[in-house]
Amino acid sequence: MIPMVDLKTQYHNLKGDIDRAVLDALESTQFILGPNVSSFEQEAGDYLGAKHAVAVASGTDALHLAILAAGIGPGDEVITSTFTFIATAEAICYVGATPVFVDIDSKTFNINPHLIEAAITPRTKAIIPVHIFGQPADMTAIMAICDRHNLLLIEDCAQSFGATAGGRKTGTLGSAGCYSFFPSKNLGCYGDGGLITCESDDMADRIRVLRSHGSRERYHHSVIGYNSRLDDIQAAILRVKLRHIDEFNRGRRKVAQLYSELLWDLVQVPIVDGNGLHIYHQYTVLTNHREAIMAKLSQAGIASAVYYPIPLHQQSVFADAYTETILPVAEHTAKRCLSLPIYPEMPEESVRLVAATIAEALVEL
Repeated sequence: MIPMVDLKTQYHNLKGDIDRAVLDALESTQFILGPNVSSFEQEAGDYLGAKHAVAVASGTDALHLAILAAGIGPGDEVITSTFTFIATAEAICYVGATPVFVDIDSKTFNINPHLIEAAITPRTKAIIPVHIFGQPADMTAIMAICDRHNLLLIEDCAQSFGATAGGRKTGTLGSAGCYSFFPSKNLGCYGDGGLITCESDDMADRIRVLRSHGSRERYHHSVIGYNSRLDDIQAAILRVKLRHIDEFNRGRRKVAQLYSELLWDLVQVPIVDGNGLHIYHQYTVLTNHREAIMAKLSQAGIASAVYYPIPLHQQSVFADAYTETILPVAEHTAKRCLSLPIYPEMPEESVRLVAATIAEALVEL
């Protein structure tokens, strides 16, 4: 069997450090906003180059609280990609704002900056680019658009921890950066977890208040807040893994490079556009023969997945509001995209077996 991601191997490689960190956290009995949380916030902020890093309960909460803290609410519009996980749009809807979906670049799968300005209206308040699959969006172009139109820029970095754009880590180029530590992410804990980065002291303070029931002082509540605090045990695990994140990302890039060498004449392999350092949260190809390839991989005990089969503007929850929205590149991509197994510890022979199985599937057509 070749899984999409091998969490067990990674755990066993770090078992001594992780077990010790978890046991220490248990011994401390400081489970909510304990010392590991504050230490992780400092260490993650230092690594990313962010003035503030505020840990929250999930990547979805990171987006929600960042949007709320930015002052976005009912009547506002937020431009984002249609080709992403629904959490990006959910977080916009949570605050009463309206997501405005824009089509993607056919090569990078990121939001197409050339189409953004046509989507701007007097109600547009922000742009949320998603660094999909670990490939940084064209931040130079998007930042210029935000500057011209006085728009907020909130980065969805759920899949791009450690990726860089213009020499800076994703999540540090706009008003806020939002990260997910879902177990399968490049930096993942053993449950849910998230992080928000920002430069503004006021915004960081608002996020800290919002994540803890609207309170700066116990039993004194200035706003309606939320219960969105990263567990100390998860922070302890993340502190161990953070020390290895560059190694993890180098491992992913090595696997991706071999895949591309083996698959370039069989499928459309990921294209690096030079806008930043790709860290391959997913290795996603395009093919007109997805079902045949997936069936062959499954027969060989090899996992594969489709991220994402339905663009957000076509999801049933949004379909009625976007009946006249046609985003052809995303729609075509959703029918052809296929993600292959990738993880830092993936052996070369496994990569070669995946590629050989794909080649065999195509020969049999």
